Amino acid sequence: MSDDAQQFASDNYSGICPEAFAAMEAANRGHAPAYGEDAWTIRAADALRDLFETRCEVFFAFNGTAANSLALASLCQSYHSVICADSAHVETDECGAPEFFSNGSKLLAVRTANGKLDPQAIRSVAMARSDIHFPKCRVVTLTQPTETGQVYTLDEIRAIAATCRVLGLSLHMDGSRFANACASLGCAPADMTWRAGVDVLCFGGTKNGMHAGEAVIFFDPSLAEDFGYRCKQAGQLASKMRFLAAPWVGMLESGAWLRNAAHANACARRFAEGVAGLPGIEPLFPVEANAVFLRMPPPVMEALRARGWRFYTFIAGGARFMFGWDTQGPRLDALVRDLAEACADQAESQSGTRSRPMSSS
Repeated sequence: MSDDAQQFASDNYSGICPEAFAAMEAANRGHAPAYGEDAWTIRAADALRDLFETRCEVFFAFNGTAANSLALASLCQSYHSVICADSAHVETDECGAPEFFSNGSKLLAVRTANGKLDPQAIRSVAMARSDIHFPKCRVVTLTQPTETGQVYTLDEIRAIAATCRVLGLSLHMDGSRFANACASLGCAPADMTWRAGVDVLCFGGTKNGMHAGEAVIFFDPSLAEDFGYRCKQAGQLASKMRFLAAPWVGMLESGAWLRNAAHANACARRFAEGVAGLPGIEPLFPVEANAVFLRMPPPVMEALRARGWRFYTFIAGGARFMFGWDTQGPRLDALVRDLAEACADQAESQSGTRSRPMSSS
């Protein structure tokens, strides 16, 4: 298998989709003002306001770690705390950046079975202590979809938002795969965010076909005060901002943001259906977006990797397969075939019969 063959370890492996690339190419013609004063950045921010049907404040950052961390820092003081699921990206994969940029706000991770927070869990953490010796709860952050590939329903988000209001907490949404959640629910972006009670969204573009770039969207403009200074201080104010903003124009104005996500979700379902019933293979979580988690015997994992396939094994001990905007049907089918053959070989080995020779994909 060649080094550039399509893999399913991460949707970050994919290239740039045509709509985003064309917009970057168009933005590359001639000169433009720097630091976000260009027409592309203004156009991208307005396109996001149109998408969300509200006059929100929009900022562009290079990556999700910066977007999440700076957004949470804007909602917290150093003596505050942030409630999150124990599998949330801000807790497990951002190298302490939320704590760093907030000057020490503590993350309070809630143990969950599926990566989802619920009102009861939030109340139990937020009301456990109110003395001055413990960091004051200030924010709840949701990952949509979750790290286990599941999607919060609109009713679940509304219930959490209502709990936050009662407790005096802000609600932040980590939407690195926000488009996949929209495609899954078939709802308007506004319905999943500010209409449901979300205060700040980090809208991911990188995993959906852009080269880089996340949008930090404040639905309450008062919360965005001085956020531009945070971006500058953190090295997130791009001098040639049009190259972060232009891909958003291409994605939003063409509708590619939603088409890409719908394709990725459909490929995940196709893969899950293709491996259903294979011996020793069990789904770990429902397939609701573009991720498939499978429990499989270690020898089967080894056999797949020996055939050149890459995938992660980091949640619940299972194998994670991610599907992107550019997933090709033949490659997906090849993965299904190789997994089926690896399972058959494992079954034959366990039964004492000789396994068939390994085929090459």
